[in-house]
Amino acid sequence: MEEYSKKQSILVVDDSEFHRKYLMDILSSQYEVRGAKNGREAIEIACSNESPDVIILDIVMPELDGYEVCKRLKSIDMTKEIPIIFITGKMDEADEILGFELGAVDYISKPFNPIIVKARVNTHMKLKMYRDYLESMSYIDGLTQIPNRRKFNEYYELMWSMALRESQILSVIMIDIDYFKLFNDRYGHQVGDECLIKVAQQLAATVSRKTDFVGRYGGEEFICVLPNTPLENAHMIAEKMRTKIMELEIPHESSKVTNIVTISLGVAACIPHKDIKQNSLIENADKALYHSKETGRNNSYMSNQ
Repeated sequence: MEEYSKKQSILVVDDSEFHRKYLMDILSSQYEVRGAKNGREAIEIACSNESPDVIILDIVMPELDGYEVCKRLKSIDMTKEIPIIFITGKMDEADEILGFELGAVDYISKPFNPIIVKARVNTHMKLKMYRDYLESMSYIDGLTQIPNRRKFNEYYELMWSMALRESQILSVIMIDIDYFKLFNDRYGHQVGDECLIKVAQQLAATVSRKTDFVGRYGGEEFICVLPNTPLENAHMIAEKMRTKIMELEIPHESSKVTNIVTISLGVAACIPHKDIKQNSLIENADKALYHSKETGRNNSYMSNQ
């Protein structure tokens, strides 16, 4: 639950500096609070690596009003689940219905009552934390406690779409524990599970950027996604992973490579465009992994496709 013990964050969006700072002051003792003075700035912050847990959004703003900002945020995969609380100086039934239809979860009326503001924000923060926790459990591999195949599928699709939109390079590393069946046959499945846990945690610790992803692909296979990372850089990370696993010095007397657990890796990269199939990058990384195994294992191979 470490991820859920950190301070939650709020984005306050209001073109009035007075109202924006007033709300930020009310909430800053309990939450990490940032401000945005217009809709475009709000969308940019919401789509960043430091997206907020809750957005408090003024309805009446120039250029992009709150309704339009809400509509756009709900159309983007990475922001559509962020709870939005509208703030408004006028409230009638039609406006309220429109807001809820667009996806807002609540309203706060001007002039602000600090007690009501805190109470409503606290309620939606607790709901968001609980929902995030339940969702994360469905995305975590029960044995290794790193993301599972389901999470990989969703994350890869999102990163592919972003790379396609921004014309940025995307890299993938496929990873396999060498002769893991022989390891299980010699040491038993309980020790095999302990090996998987150690390898998974070491692989996850090797990457440092928040956008980098390491997950369990299935069995003794793992996968790494590296957004905006050239092939050569991804290969360097693959080699770091290989070295870090050897440093664990997990005994493997049945290995045909050496007497400790090792891994083989396949690395591939591309700049997505509409004529490339989404799965082709994974297939190329898998082919590179196969080549790594065929040429002795305990090495990494870069795809030339």
